[in-house]
Amino acid sequence: MAQLTDDSRTLLRTCPLCEAVCGLEITLDSNDHVTSVRGDRQDPFSKGFICPKGASFGHLDEDPDRLTEPMIRDRATDTWRTASWTEAFELIAARFPAIVAEHGNQSAALYLGNPNAHTVAGALYVPVLIRALGTKNLFSASTADQMPKQVASGLMFGDPLTVPVPDLDRTDYLLMLGANPLESNGSLCTAPDFPGRLKALRKRGGKFVVVDPRETRTAKLADEHLFIRPGSDAYLLFGIVHTLFEQGLTDIRLDVAGLDEVRTAAADFPPEVVSERTGIPAETVIRIAQELAAAPTAAVYARIGTCTAEFGTLTQWLVEVINVLTGNLDSPGGAMFASAAAGGIPRTKPFRTGRWASRVRGLPEAMGELPVATLADEITTPGAGQVRALVTVAGNPVLSAPSGVRLDTAFAQLDFMVSVDRYLNETTRHADVILPPPRSTQSPHYDFALLQFAVRNYARYSRPLVPLGDRPSESEILARLGAALTGQPAGPEALNGVDELIIAGMLHKAGIPERRPELVGSNSTEQRIDLMLRLGPYGEWNAGASDGPAGGSSRDHGGPRERRDQYRTLNLQVLLDNPHGVDLGPLQPRLPGVLRTASKKVELAPQPLLDDVVRMRARLADAAPDVVLIGRRQLRSNNSWMHNIPTLVSGSNTCTLHINPADVARLGLGDTAVVKSAAGTLTVPLEPTEAIMPGVVSLPHGWGHTDSTQTVARAHAGVNANVLTDDSVVDVPSGNAVFNGVPVTLTPA
Repeated sequence: MAQLTDDSRTLLRTCPLCEAVCGLEITLDSNDHVTSVRGDRQDPFSKGFICPKGASFGHLDEDPDRLTEPMIRDRATDTWRTASWTEAFELIAARFPAIVAEHGNQSAALYLGNPNAHTVAGALYVPVLIRALGTKNLFSASTADQMPKQVASGLMFGDPLTVPVPDLDRTDYLLMLGANPLESNGSLCTAPDFPGRLKALRKRGGKFVVVDPRETRTAKLADEHLFIRPGSDAYLLFGIVHTLFEQGLTDIRLDVAGLDEVRTAAADFPPEVVSERTGIPAETVIRIAQELAAAPTAAVYARIGTCTAEFGTLTQWLVEVINVLTGNLDSPGGAMFASAAAGGIPRTKPFRTGRWASRVRGLPEAMGELPVATLADEITTPGAGQVRALVTVAGNPVLSAPSGVRLDTAFAQLDFMVSVDRYLNETTRHADVILPPPRSTQSPHYDFALLQFAVRNYARYSRPLVPLGDRPSESEILARLGAALTGQPAGPEALNGVDELIIAGMLHKAGIPERRPELVGSNSTEQRIDLMLRLGPYGEWNAGASDGPAGGSSRDHGGPRERRDQYRTLNLQVLLDNPHGVDLGPLQPRLPGVLRTASKKVELAPQPLLDDVVRMRARLADAAPDVVLIGRRQLRSNNSWMHNIPTLVSGSNTCTLHINPADVARLGLGDTAVVKSAAGTLTVPLEPTEAIMPGVVSLPHGWGHTDSTQTVARAHAGVNANVLTDDSVVDVPSGNAVFNGVPVTLTPA
């Protein structure tokens, strides 16, 4: 694993900075400083691919502005001081439970940021915090990102984590909406070297079509790019569905429910009608439908640009409806389901939303959480259940959530706030205690969440590269925080106590408690990972899962038996013995085994979505705004926390407003403009470009570092795009925030 010299060594680990899960070769000197980072060419999944973020891994890991010790704020003077871990946890244990005791469990809230999906601690120990708080006020970045995809999947397949991904390496035709993987590296579609996979698709004679209001880097690579008015993707997809029915182009190969209801709903959206809404000619809509139906294999894929729009859930639903109607769902080369090696315990009940609602606006719960768009309401509105104490973990919602100014004001009035974060930033500056996690090189890595959306089945585990020394691991921090939140002793022993309880419960549920001594691992966290692998679809204790490649399904489409049997003894030791990762083979059909719907069929017409079609149909008559705002992803950014590295705020990675030159002339604008929405006003430098369609402007998210101690980020502050987004507007079925298609006006600065 290690190549040692007198003064350096090269070690392997997975990059934790985005969803591509690329393998890295990291060289450390004798003082444990990162001296070089390269792609791991022996990784069977990423094969040496690396992006600018991964290449900057060492700079991020050793950022001089990151916190290394707990910080405590004196509210009287609004000043910070360092503290010991014991003092920090004792303060939390003294203050937080007292607030909950006085005002009830619902006076506490938890916010989880995007990086939680990229850490072992976030996957395994955040549930400890949720149980400790006992509150329904759980918020996360999910409702500012992908919740429409998960709600649509949950209603159609019975489980919100049963999310189809395009089988990129085998498809003949890919229709992509609102995604820019050449910048993002993929999202809810784990595919290292996404650009190379798209080039390979074209090289083997396939066709790649992008639908986007901007000619992104991804659109430039495509065979065809279609400009579309922001927020109208669901209308386009309904026009395709209408054409498939109208021209008899359906090829349904699965057991489905609700086909007639979908046909009826699509009748109101013929290509001629949706053309007026989308700006895409009717003949183009018809042609795309015909091409999807005629292709030997095809997949439709839509991501964040469509999720963060007014009809985000309907868009994600229609994506899978088209995949079903063309015979491409759960079929090689179409949209398929990954088999994650440690995917967790399958659901036993069908998914549903609205098990409870938010106190102030009555917004429904989804996946156990409430929309982040109403977090400020819950803090600022008096009454029983008002949120008075908040925990944030690896999140900066002041910059990433809608109406960021409202959240900034709301956080200032909390009685107590705790943040687990590496930075003192726009959100954590309101905390009373900040608990900083260790460096990434000091942390283990396994992608529990992201490998559930991989385009090829794969597993890889990375041990820490650098010793922790006398500081706690991130797992220990969260376990101790969970104890402190309930007023319990929060010493280092809390971690082992949590793990022993969870391991015992999992073994009891699996009926194999006597096998506890066999678990592999240098600590209790690794033993939990070992147990999850052994109980997973490739594990020796799985006993033939009904819905995974090891056990196939009732259709027995698990693939060649030798491939399925090869890793029936997968455990942590196998991954430790294969530090470059283990290839578990191409995606295999998994239906009906993975279905958790009450009917045991693919539900094509869930009632909550049909109800929202009524709202969408009513909007057909609305006049389009003169100018609308959309977001923008940048290759060197990942939300708000990568702007403190000089190499990542250079080149095109700047906070400017993209605008078509025709709009600059039409509106009489100069180098800067005042942009105003229903929520707020910004003054922004303009970057005229033909790459964006007229009537649309684009501002990247994650900027606005005016209240941060990060020196580089503050010097390149930019503006907070979420001053302009309105937290009163959400996608109705999922509660997701709306960042795309926001009406704005522009005037000269």
